[in-house]
Amino acid sequence: MHFILILVEVVFLFNVLILVHELGHFLAARWRGLVVERFAIWFGKPIWKKKINGVEYCLGSIPAGGYVALPQMADMETIEGKGQTPKEKLPPITPLDKIIVAFAGPLFSFGLAFAFACIVFVVGRPVNEFEAQCKIGYVEPGSEAEKAGLKPLDVVLDIDGYPIQKFAGMGNSVTWRMITSEGDVVRMNVRRGDQVVPLDIKAQYEKKAFWQRKPLREITFLPADSEIKVEAVMPNSPAEKGGLKPGDIVVALADEPIYTSAAISRFMSHSPNVPVPLTVLRDGKPLTFTLVPEIPVEPEGLRNPMLGIAWASHLKIVHPSPIDQINNSVYAVVSTIQAWVNRNTDVNASHMQGPIGIMNVMAILFRSEEGWRQALWLAVLINVNLAIVNMVPLPVLDGGHILLAIIEWIRRKPIHVKVLEVLQTACAMLIIGFMLYVTFFDVQDLRWNFSNKPIKFAPKTTVTTPQ
Repeated sequence: MHFILILVEVVFLFNVLILVHELGHFLAARWRGLVVERFAIWFGKPIWKKKINGVEYCLGSIPAGGYVALPQMADMETIEGKGQTPKEKLPPITPLDKIIVAFAGPLFSFGLAFAFACIVFVVGRPVNEFEAQCKIGYVEPGSEAEKAGLKPLDVVLDIDGYPIQKFAGMGNSVTWRMITSEGDVVRMNVRRGDQVVPLDIKAQYEKKAFWQRKPLREITFLPADSEIKVEAVMPNSPAEKGGLKPGDIVVALADEPIYTSAAISRFMSHSPNVPVPLTVLRDGKPLTFTLVPEIPVEPEGLRNPMLGIAWASHLKIVHPSPIDQINNSVYAVVSTIQAWVNRNTDVNASHMQGPIGIMNVMAILFRSEEGWRQALWLAVLINVNLAIVNMVPLPVLDGGHILLAIIEWIRRKPIHVKVLEVLQTACAMLIIGFMLYVTFFDVQDLRWNFSNKPIKFAPKTTVTTPQ
């Protein structure tokens, strides 16, 4: 049932984005007097269709977008199927009509982005504390970052000359500047106490199979938490058996100070069968516990030992203005395109996401804390992305229709039908090939387990006394 609910939420939100974009084309075409043959959501053989006032409304079988069949715009039979009206019987339209109709789709997408941004402004967007700071909390032992001298509590000031404002996200963040760095060495300045320390970190990559996405530069350090506070301990868990209680604040692991709960997870991944010695503050007093990780009995299929600790959330709700959200989304899309076309970065086509990838991200967000707020914020970015990408002057896309209309306007006569057919078909095949290419990688990222069953440990009878 939980899976069905998430699926319905994802499909609904994704289709709203498509519907509004295509509605822009549809309403503009009606306004300008164009022949509208079909209004379709998704591609492929229709699984539902109905004709109303001469327009066929249908739902396709391939969840990869939508279209409005406008035979007077340009030949689109490769994607939309054979037209219903013979071309010689179609009344002529002006280049201005074509430009208006083509531009209406991206315009409506921007309008929907602004509408979602207004909703986000009212209900708020969850932001993790490390989005507003760039203090290091953990450095992977043996990594290139550690070899270069990066240490916990260092504050990242700049990377490759770009000032850093936050740890995660797009723009001037640690993760984005690391991923898009162009050299074999990432140059970083950090503040350590009262000093500014320059560091040269060699690029490090995770090993992947040839059929997976090309690896990006691995980020082997993590941001610091303001505090590592226990929110809850699961019944019968090693944490409960070991004596840990809600409200405890973890300050050390194996007698070494730690600054993020992720340090505990990394310790367990490197030494899965080793007891975890933790020092906590309880009512201001230090206590030491030794926890023995174990694999939960439910849900079935879990393989990694766990402690059974729920950490206190570091999320806060912010209310960014609609204009800031739109500006940030435009910057994110443009920055991604720039990184993609820049041959000196590791970003390439395999890192792009198609409809399957986008819906997978939505599903992950809906499962997370404050997921519906996260999904609303993502909808702003997706709509802006949809608008900008569709304005690329490539035939088949809205920008291509506008470019062809401008050429027709300058020439004072339509482009030859055969030339249009070749251009549209070639570009359509190119886009279809690209979509299949990114979908190949998107499918590998799918998370098939949408179970919301709680984690359960085997019953225990003894509880450890803290030292």
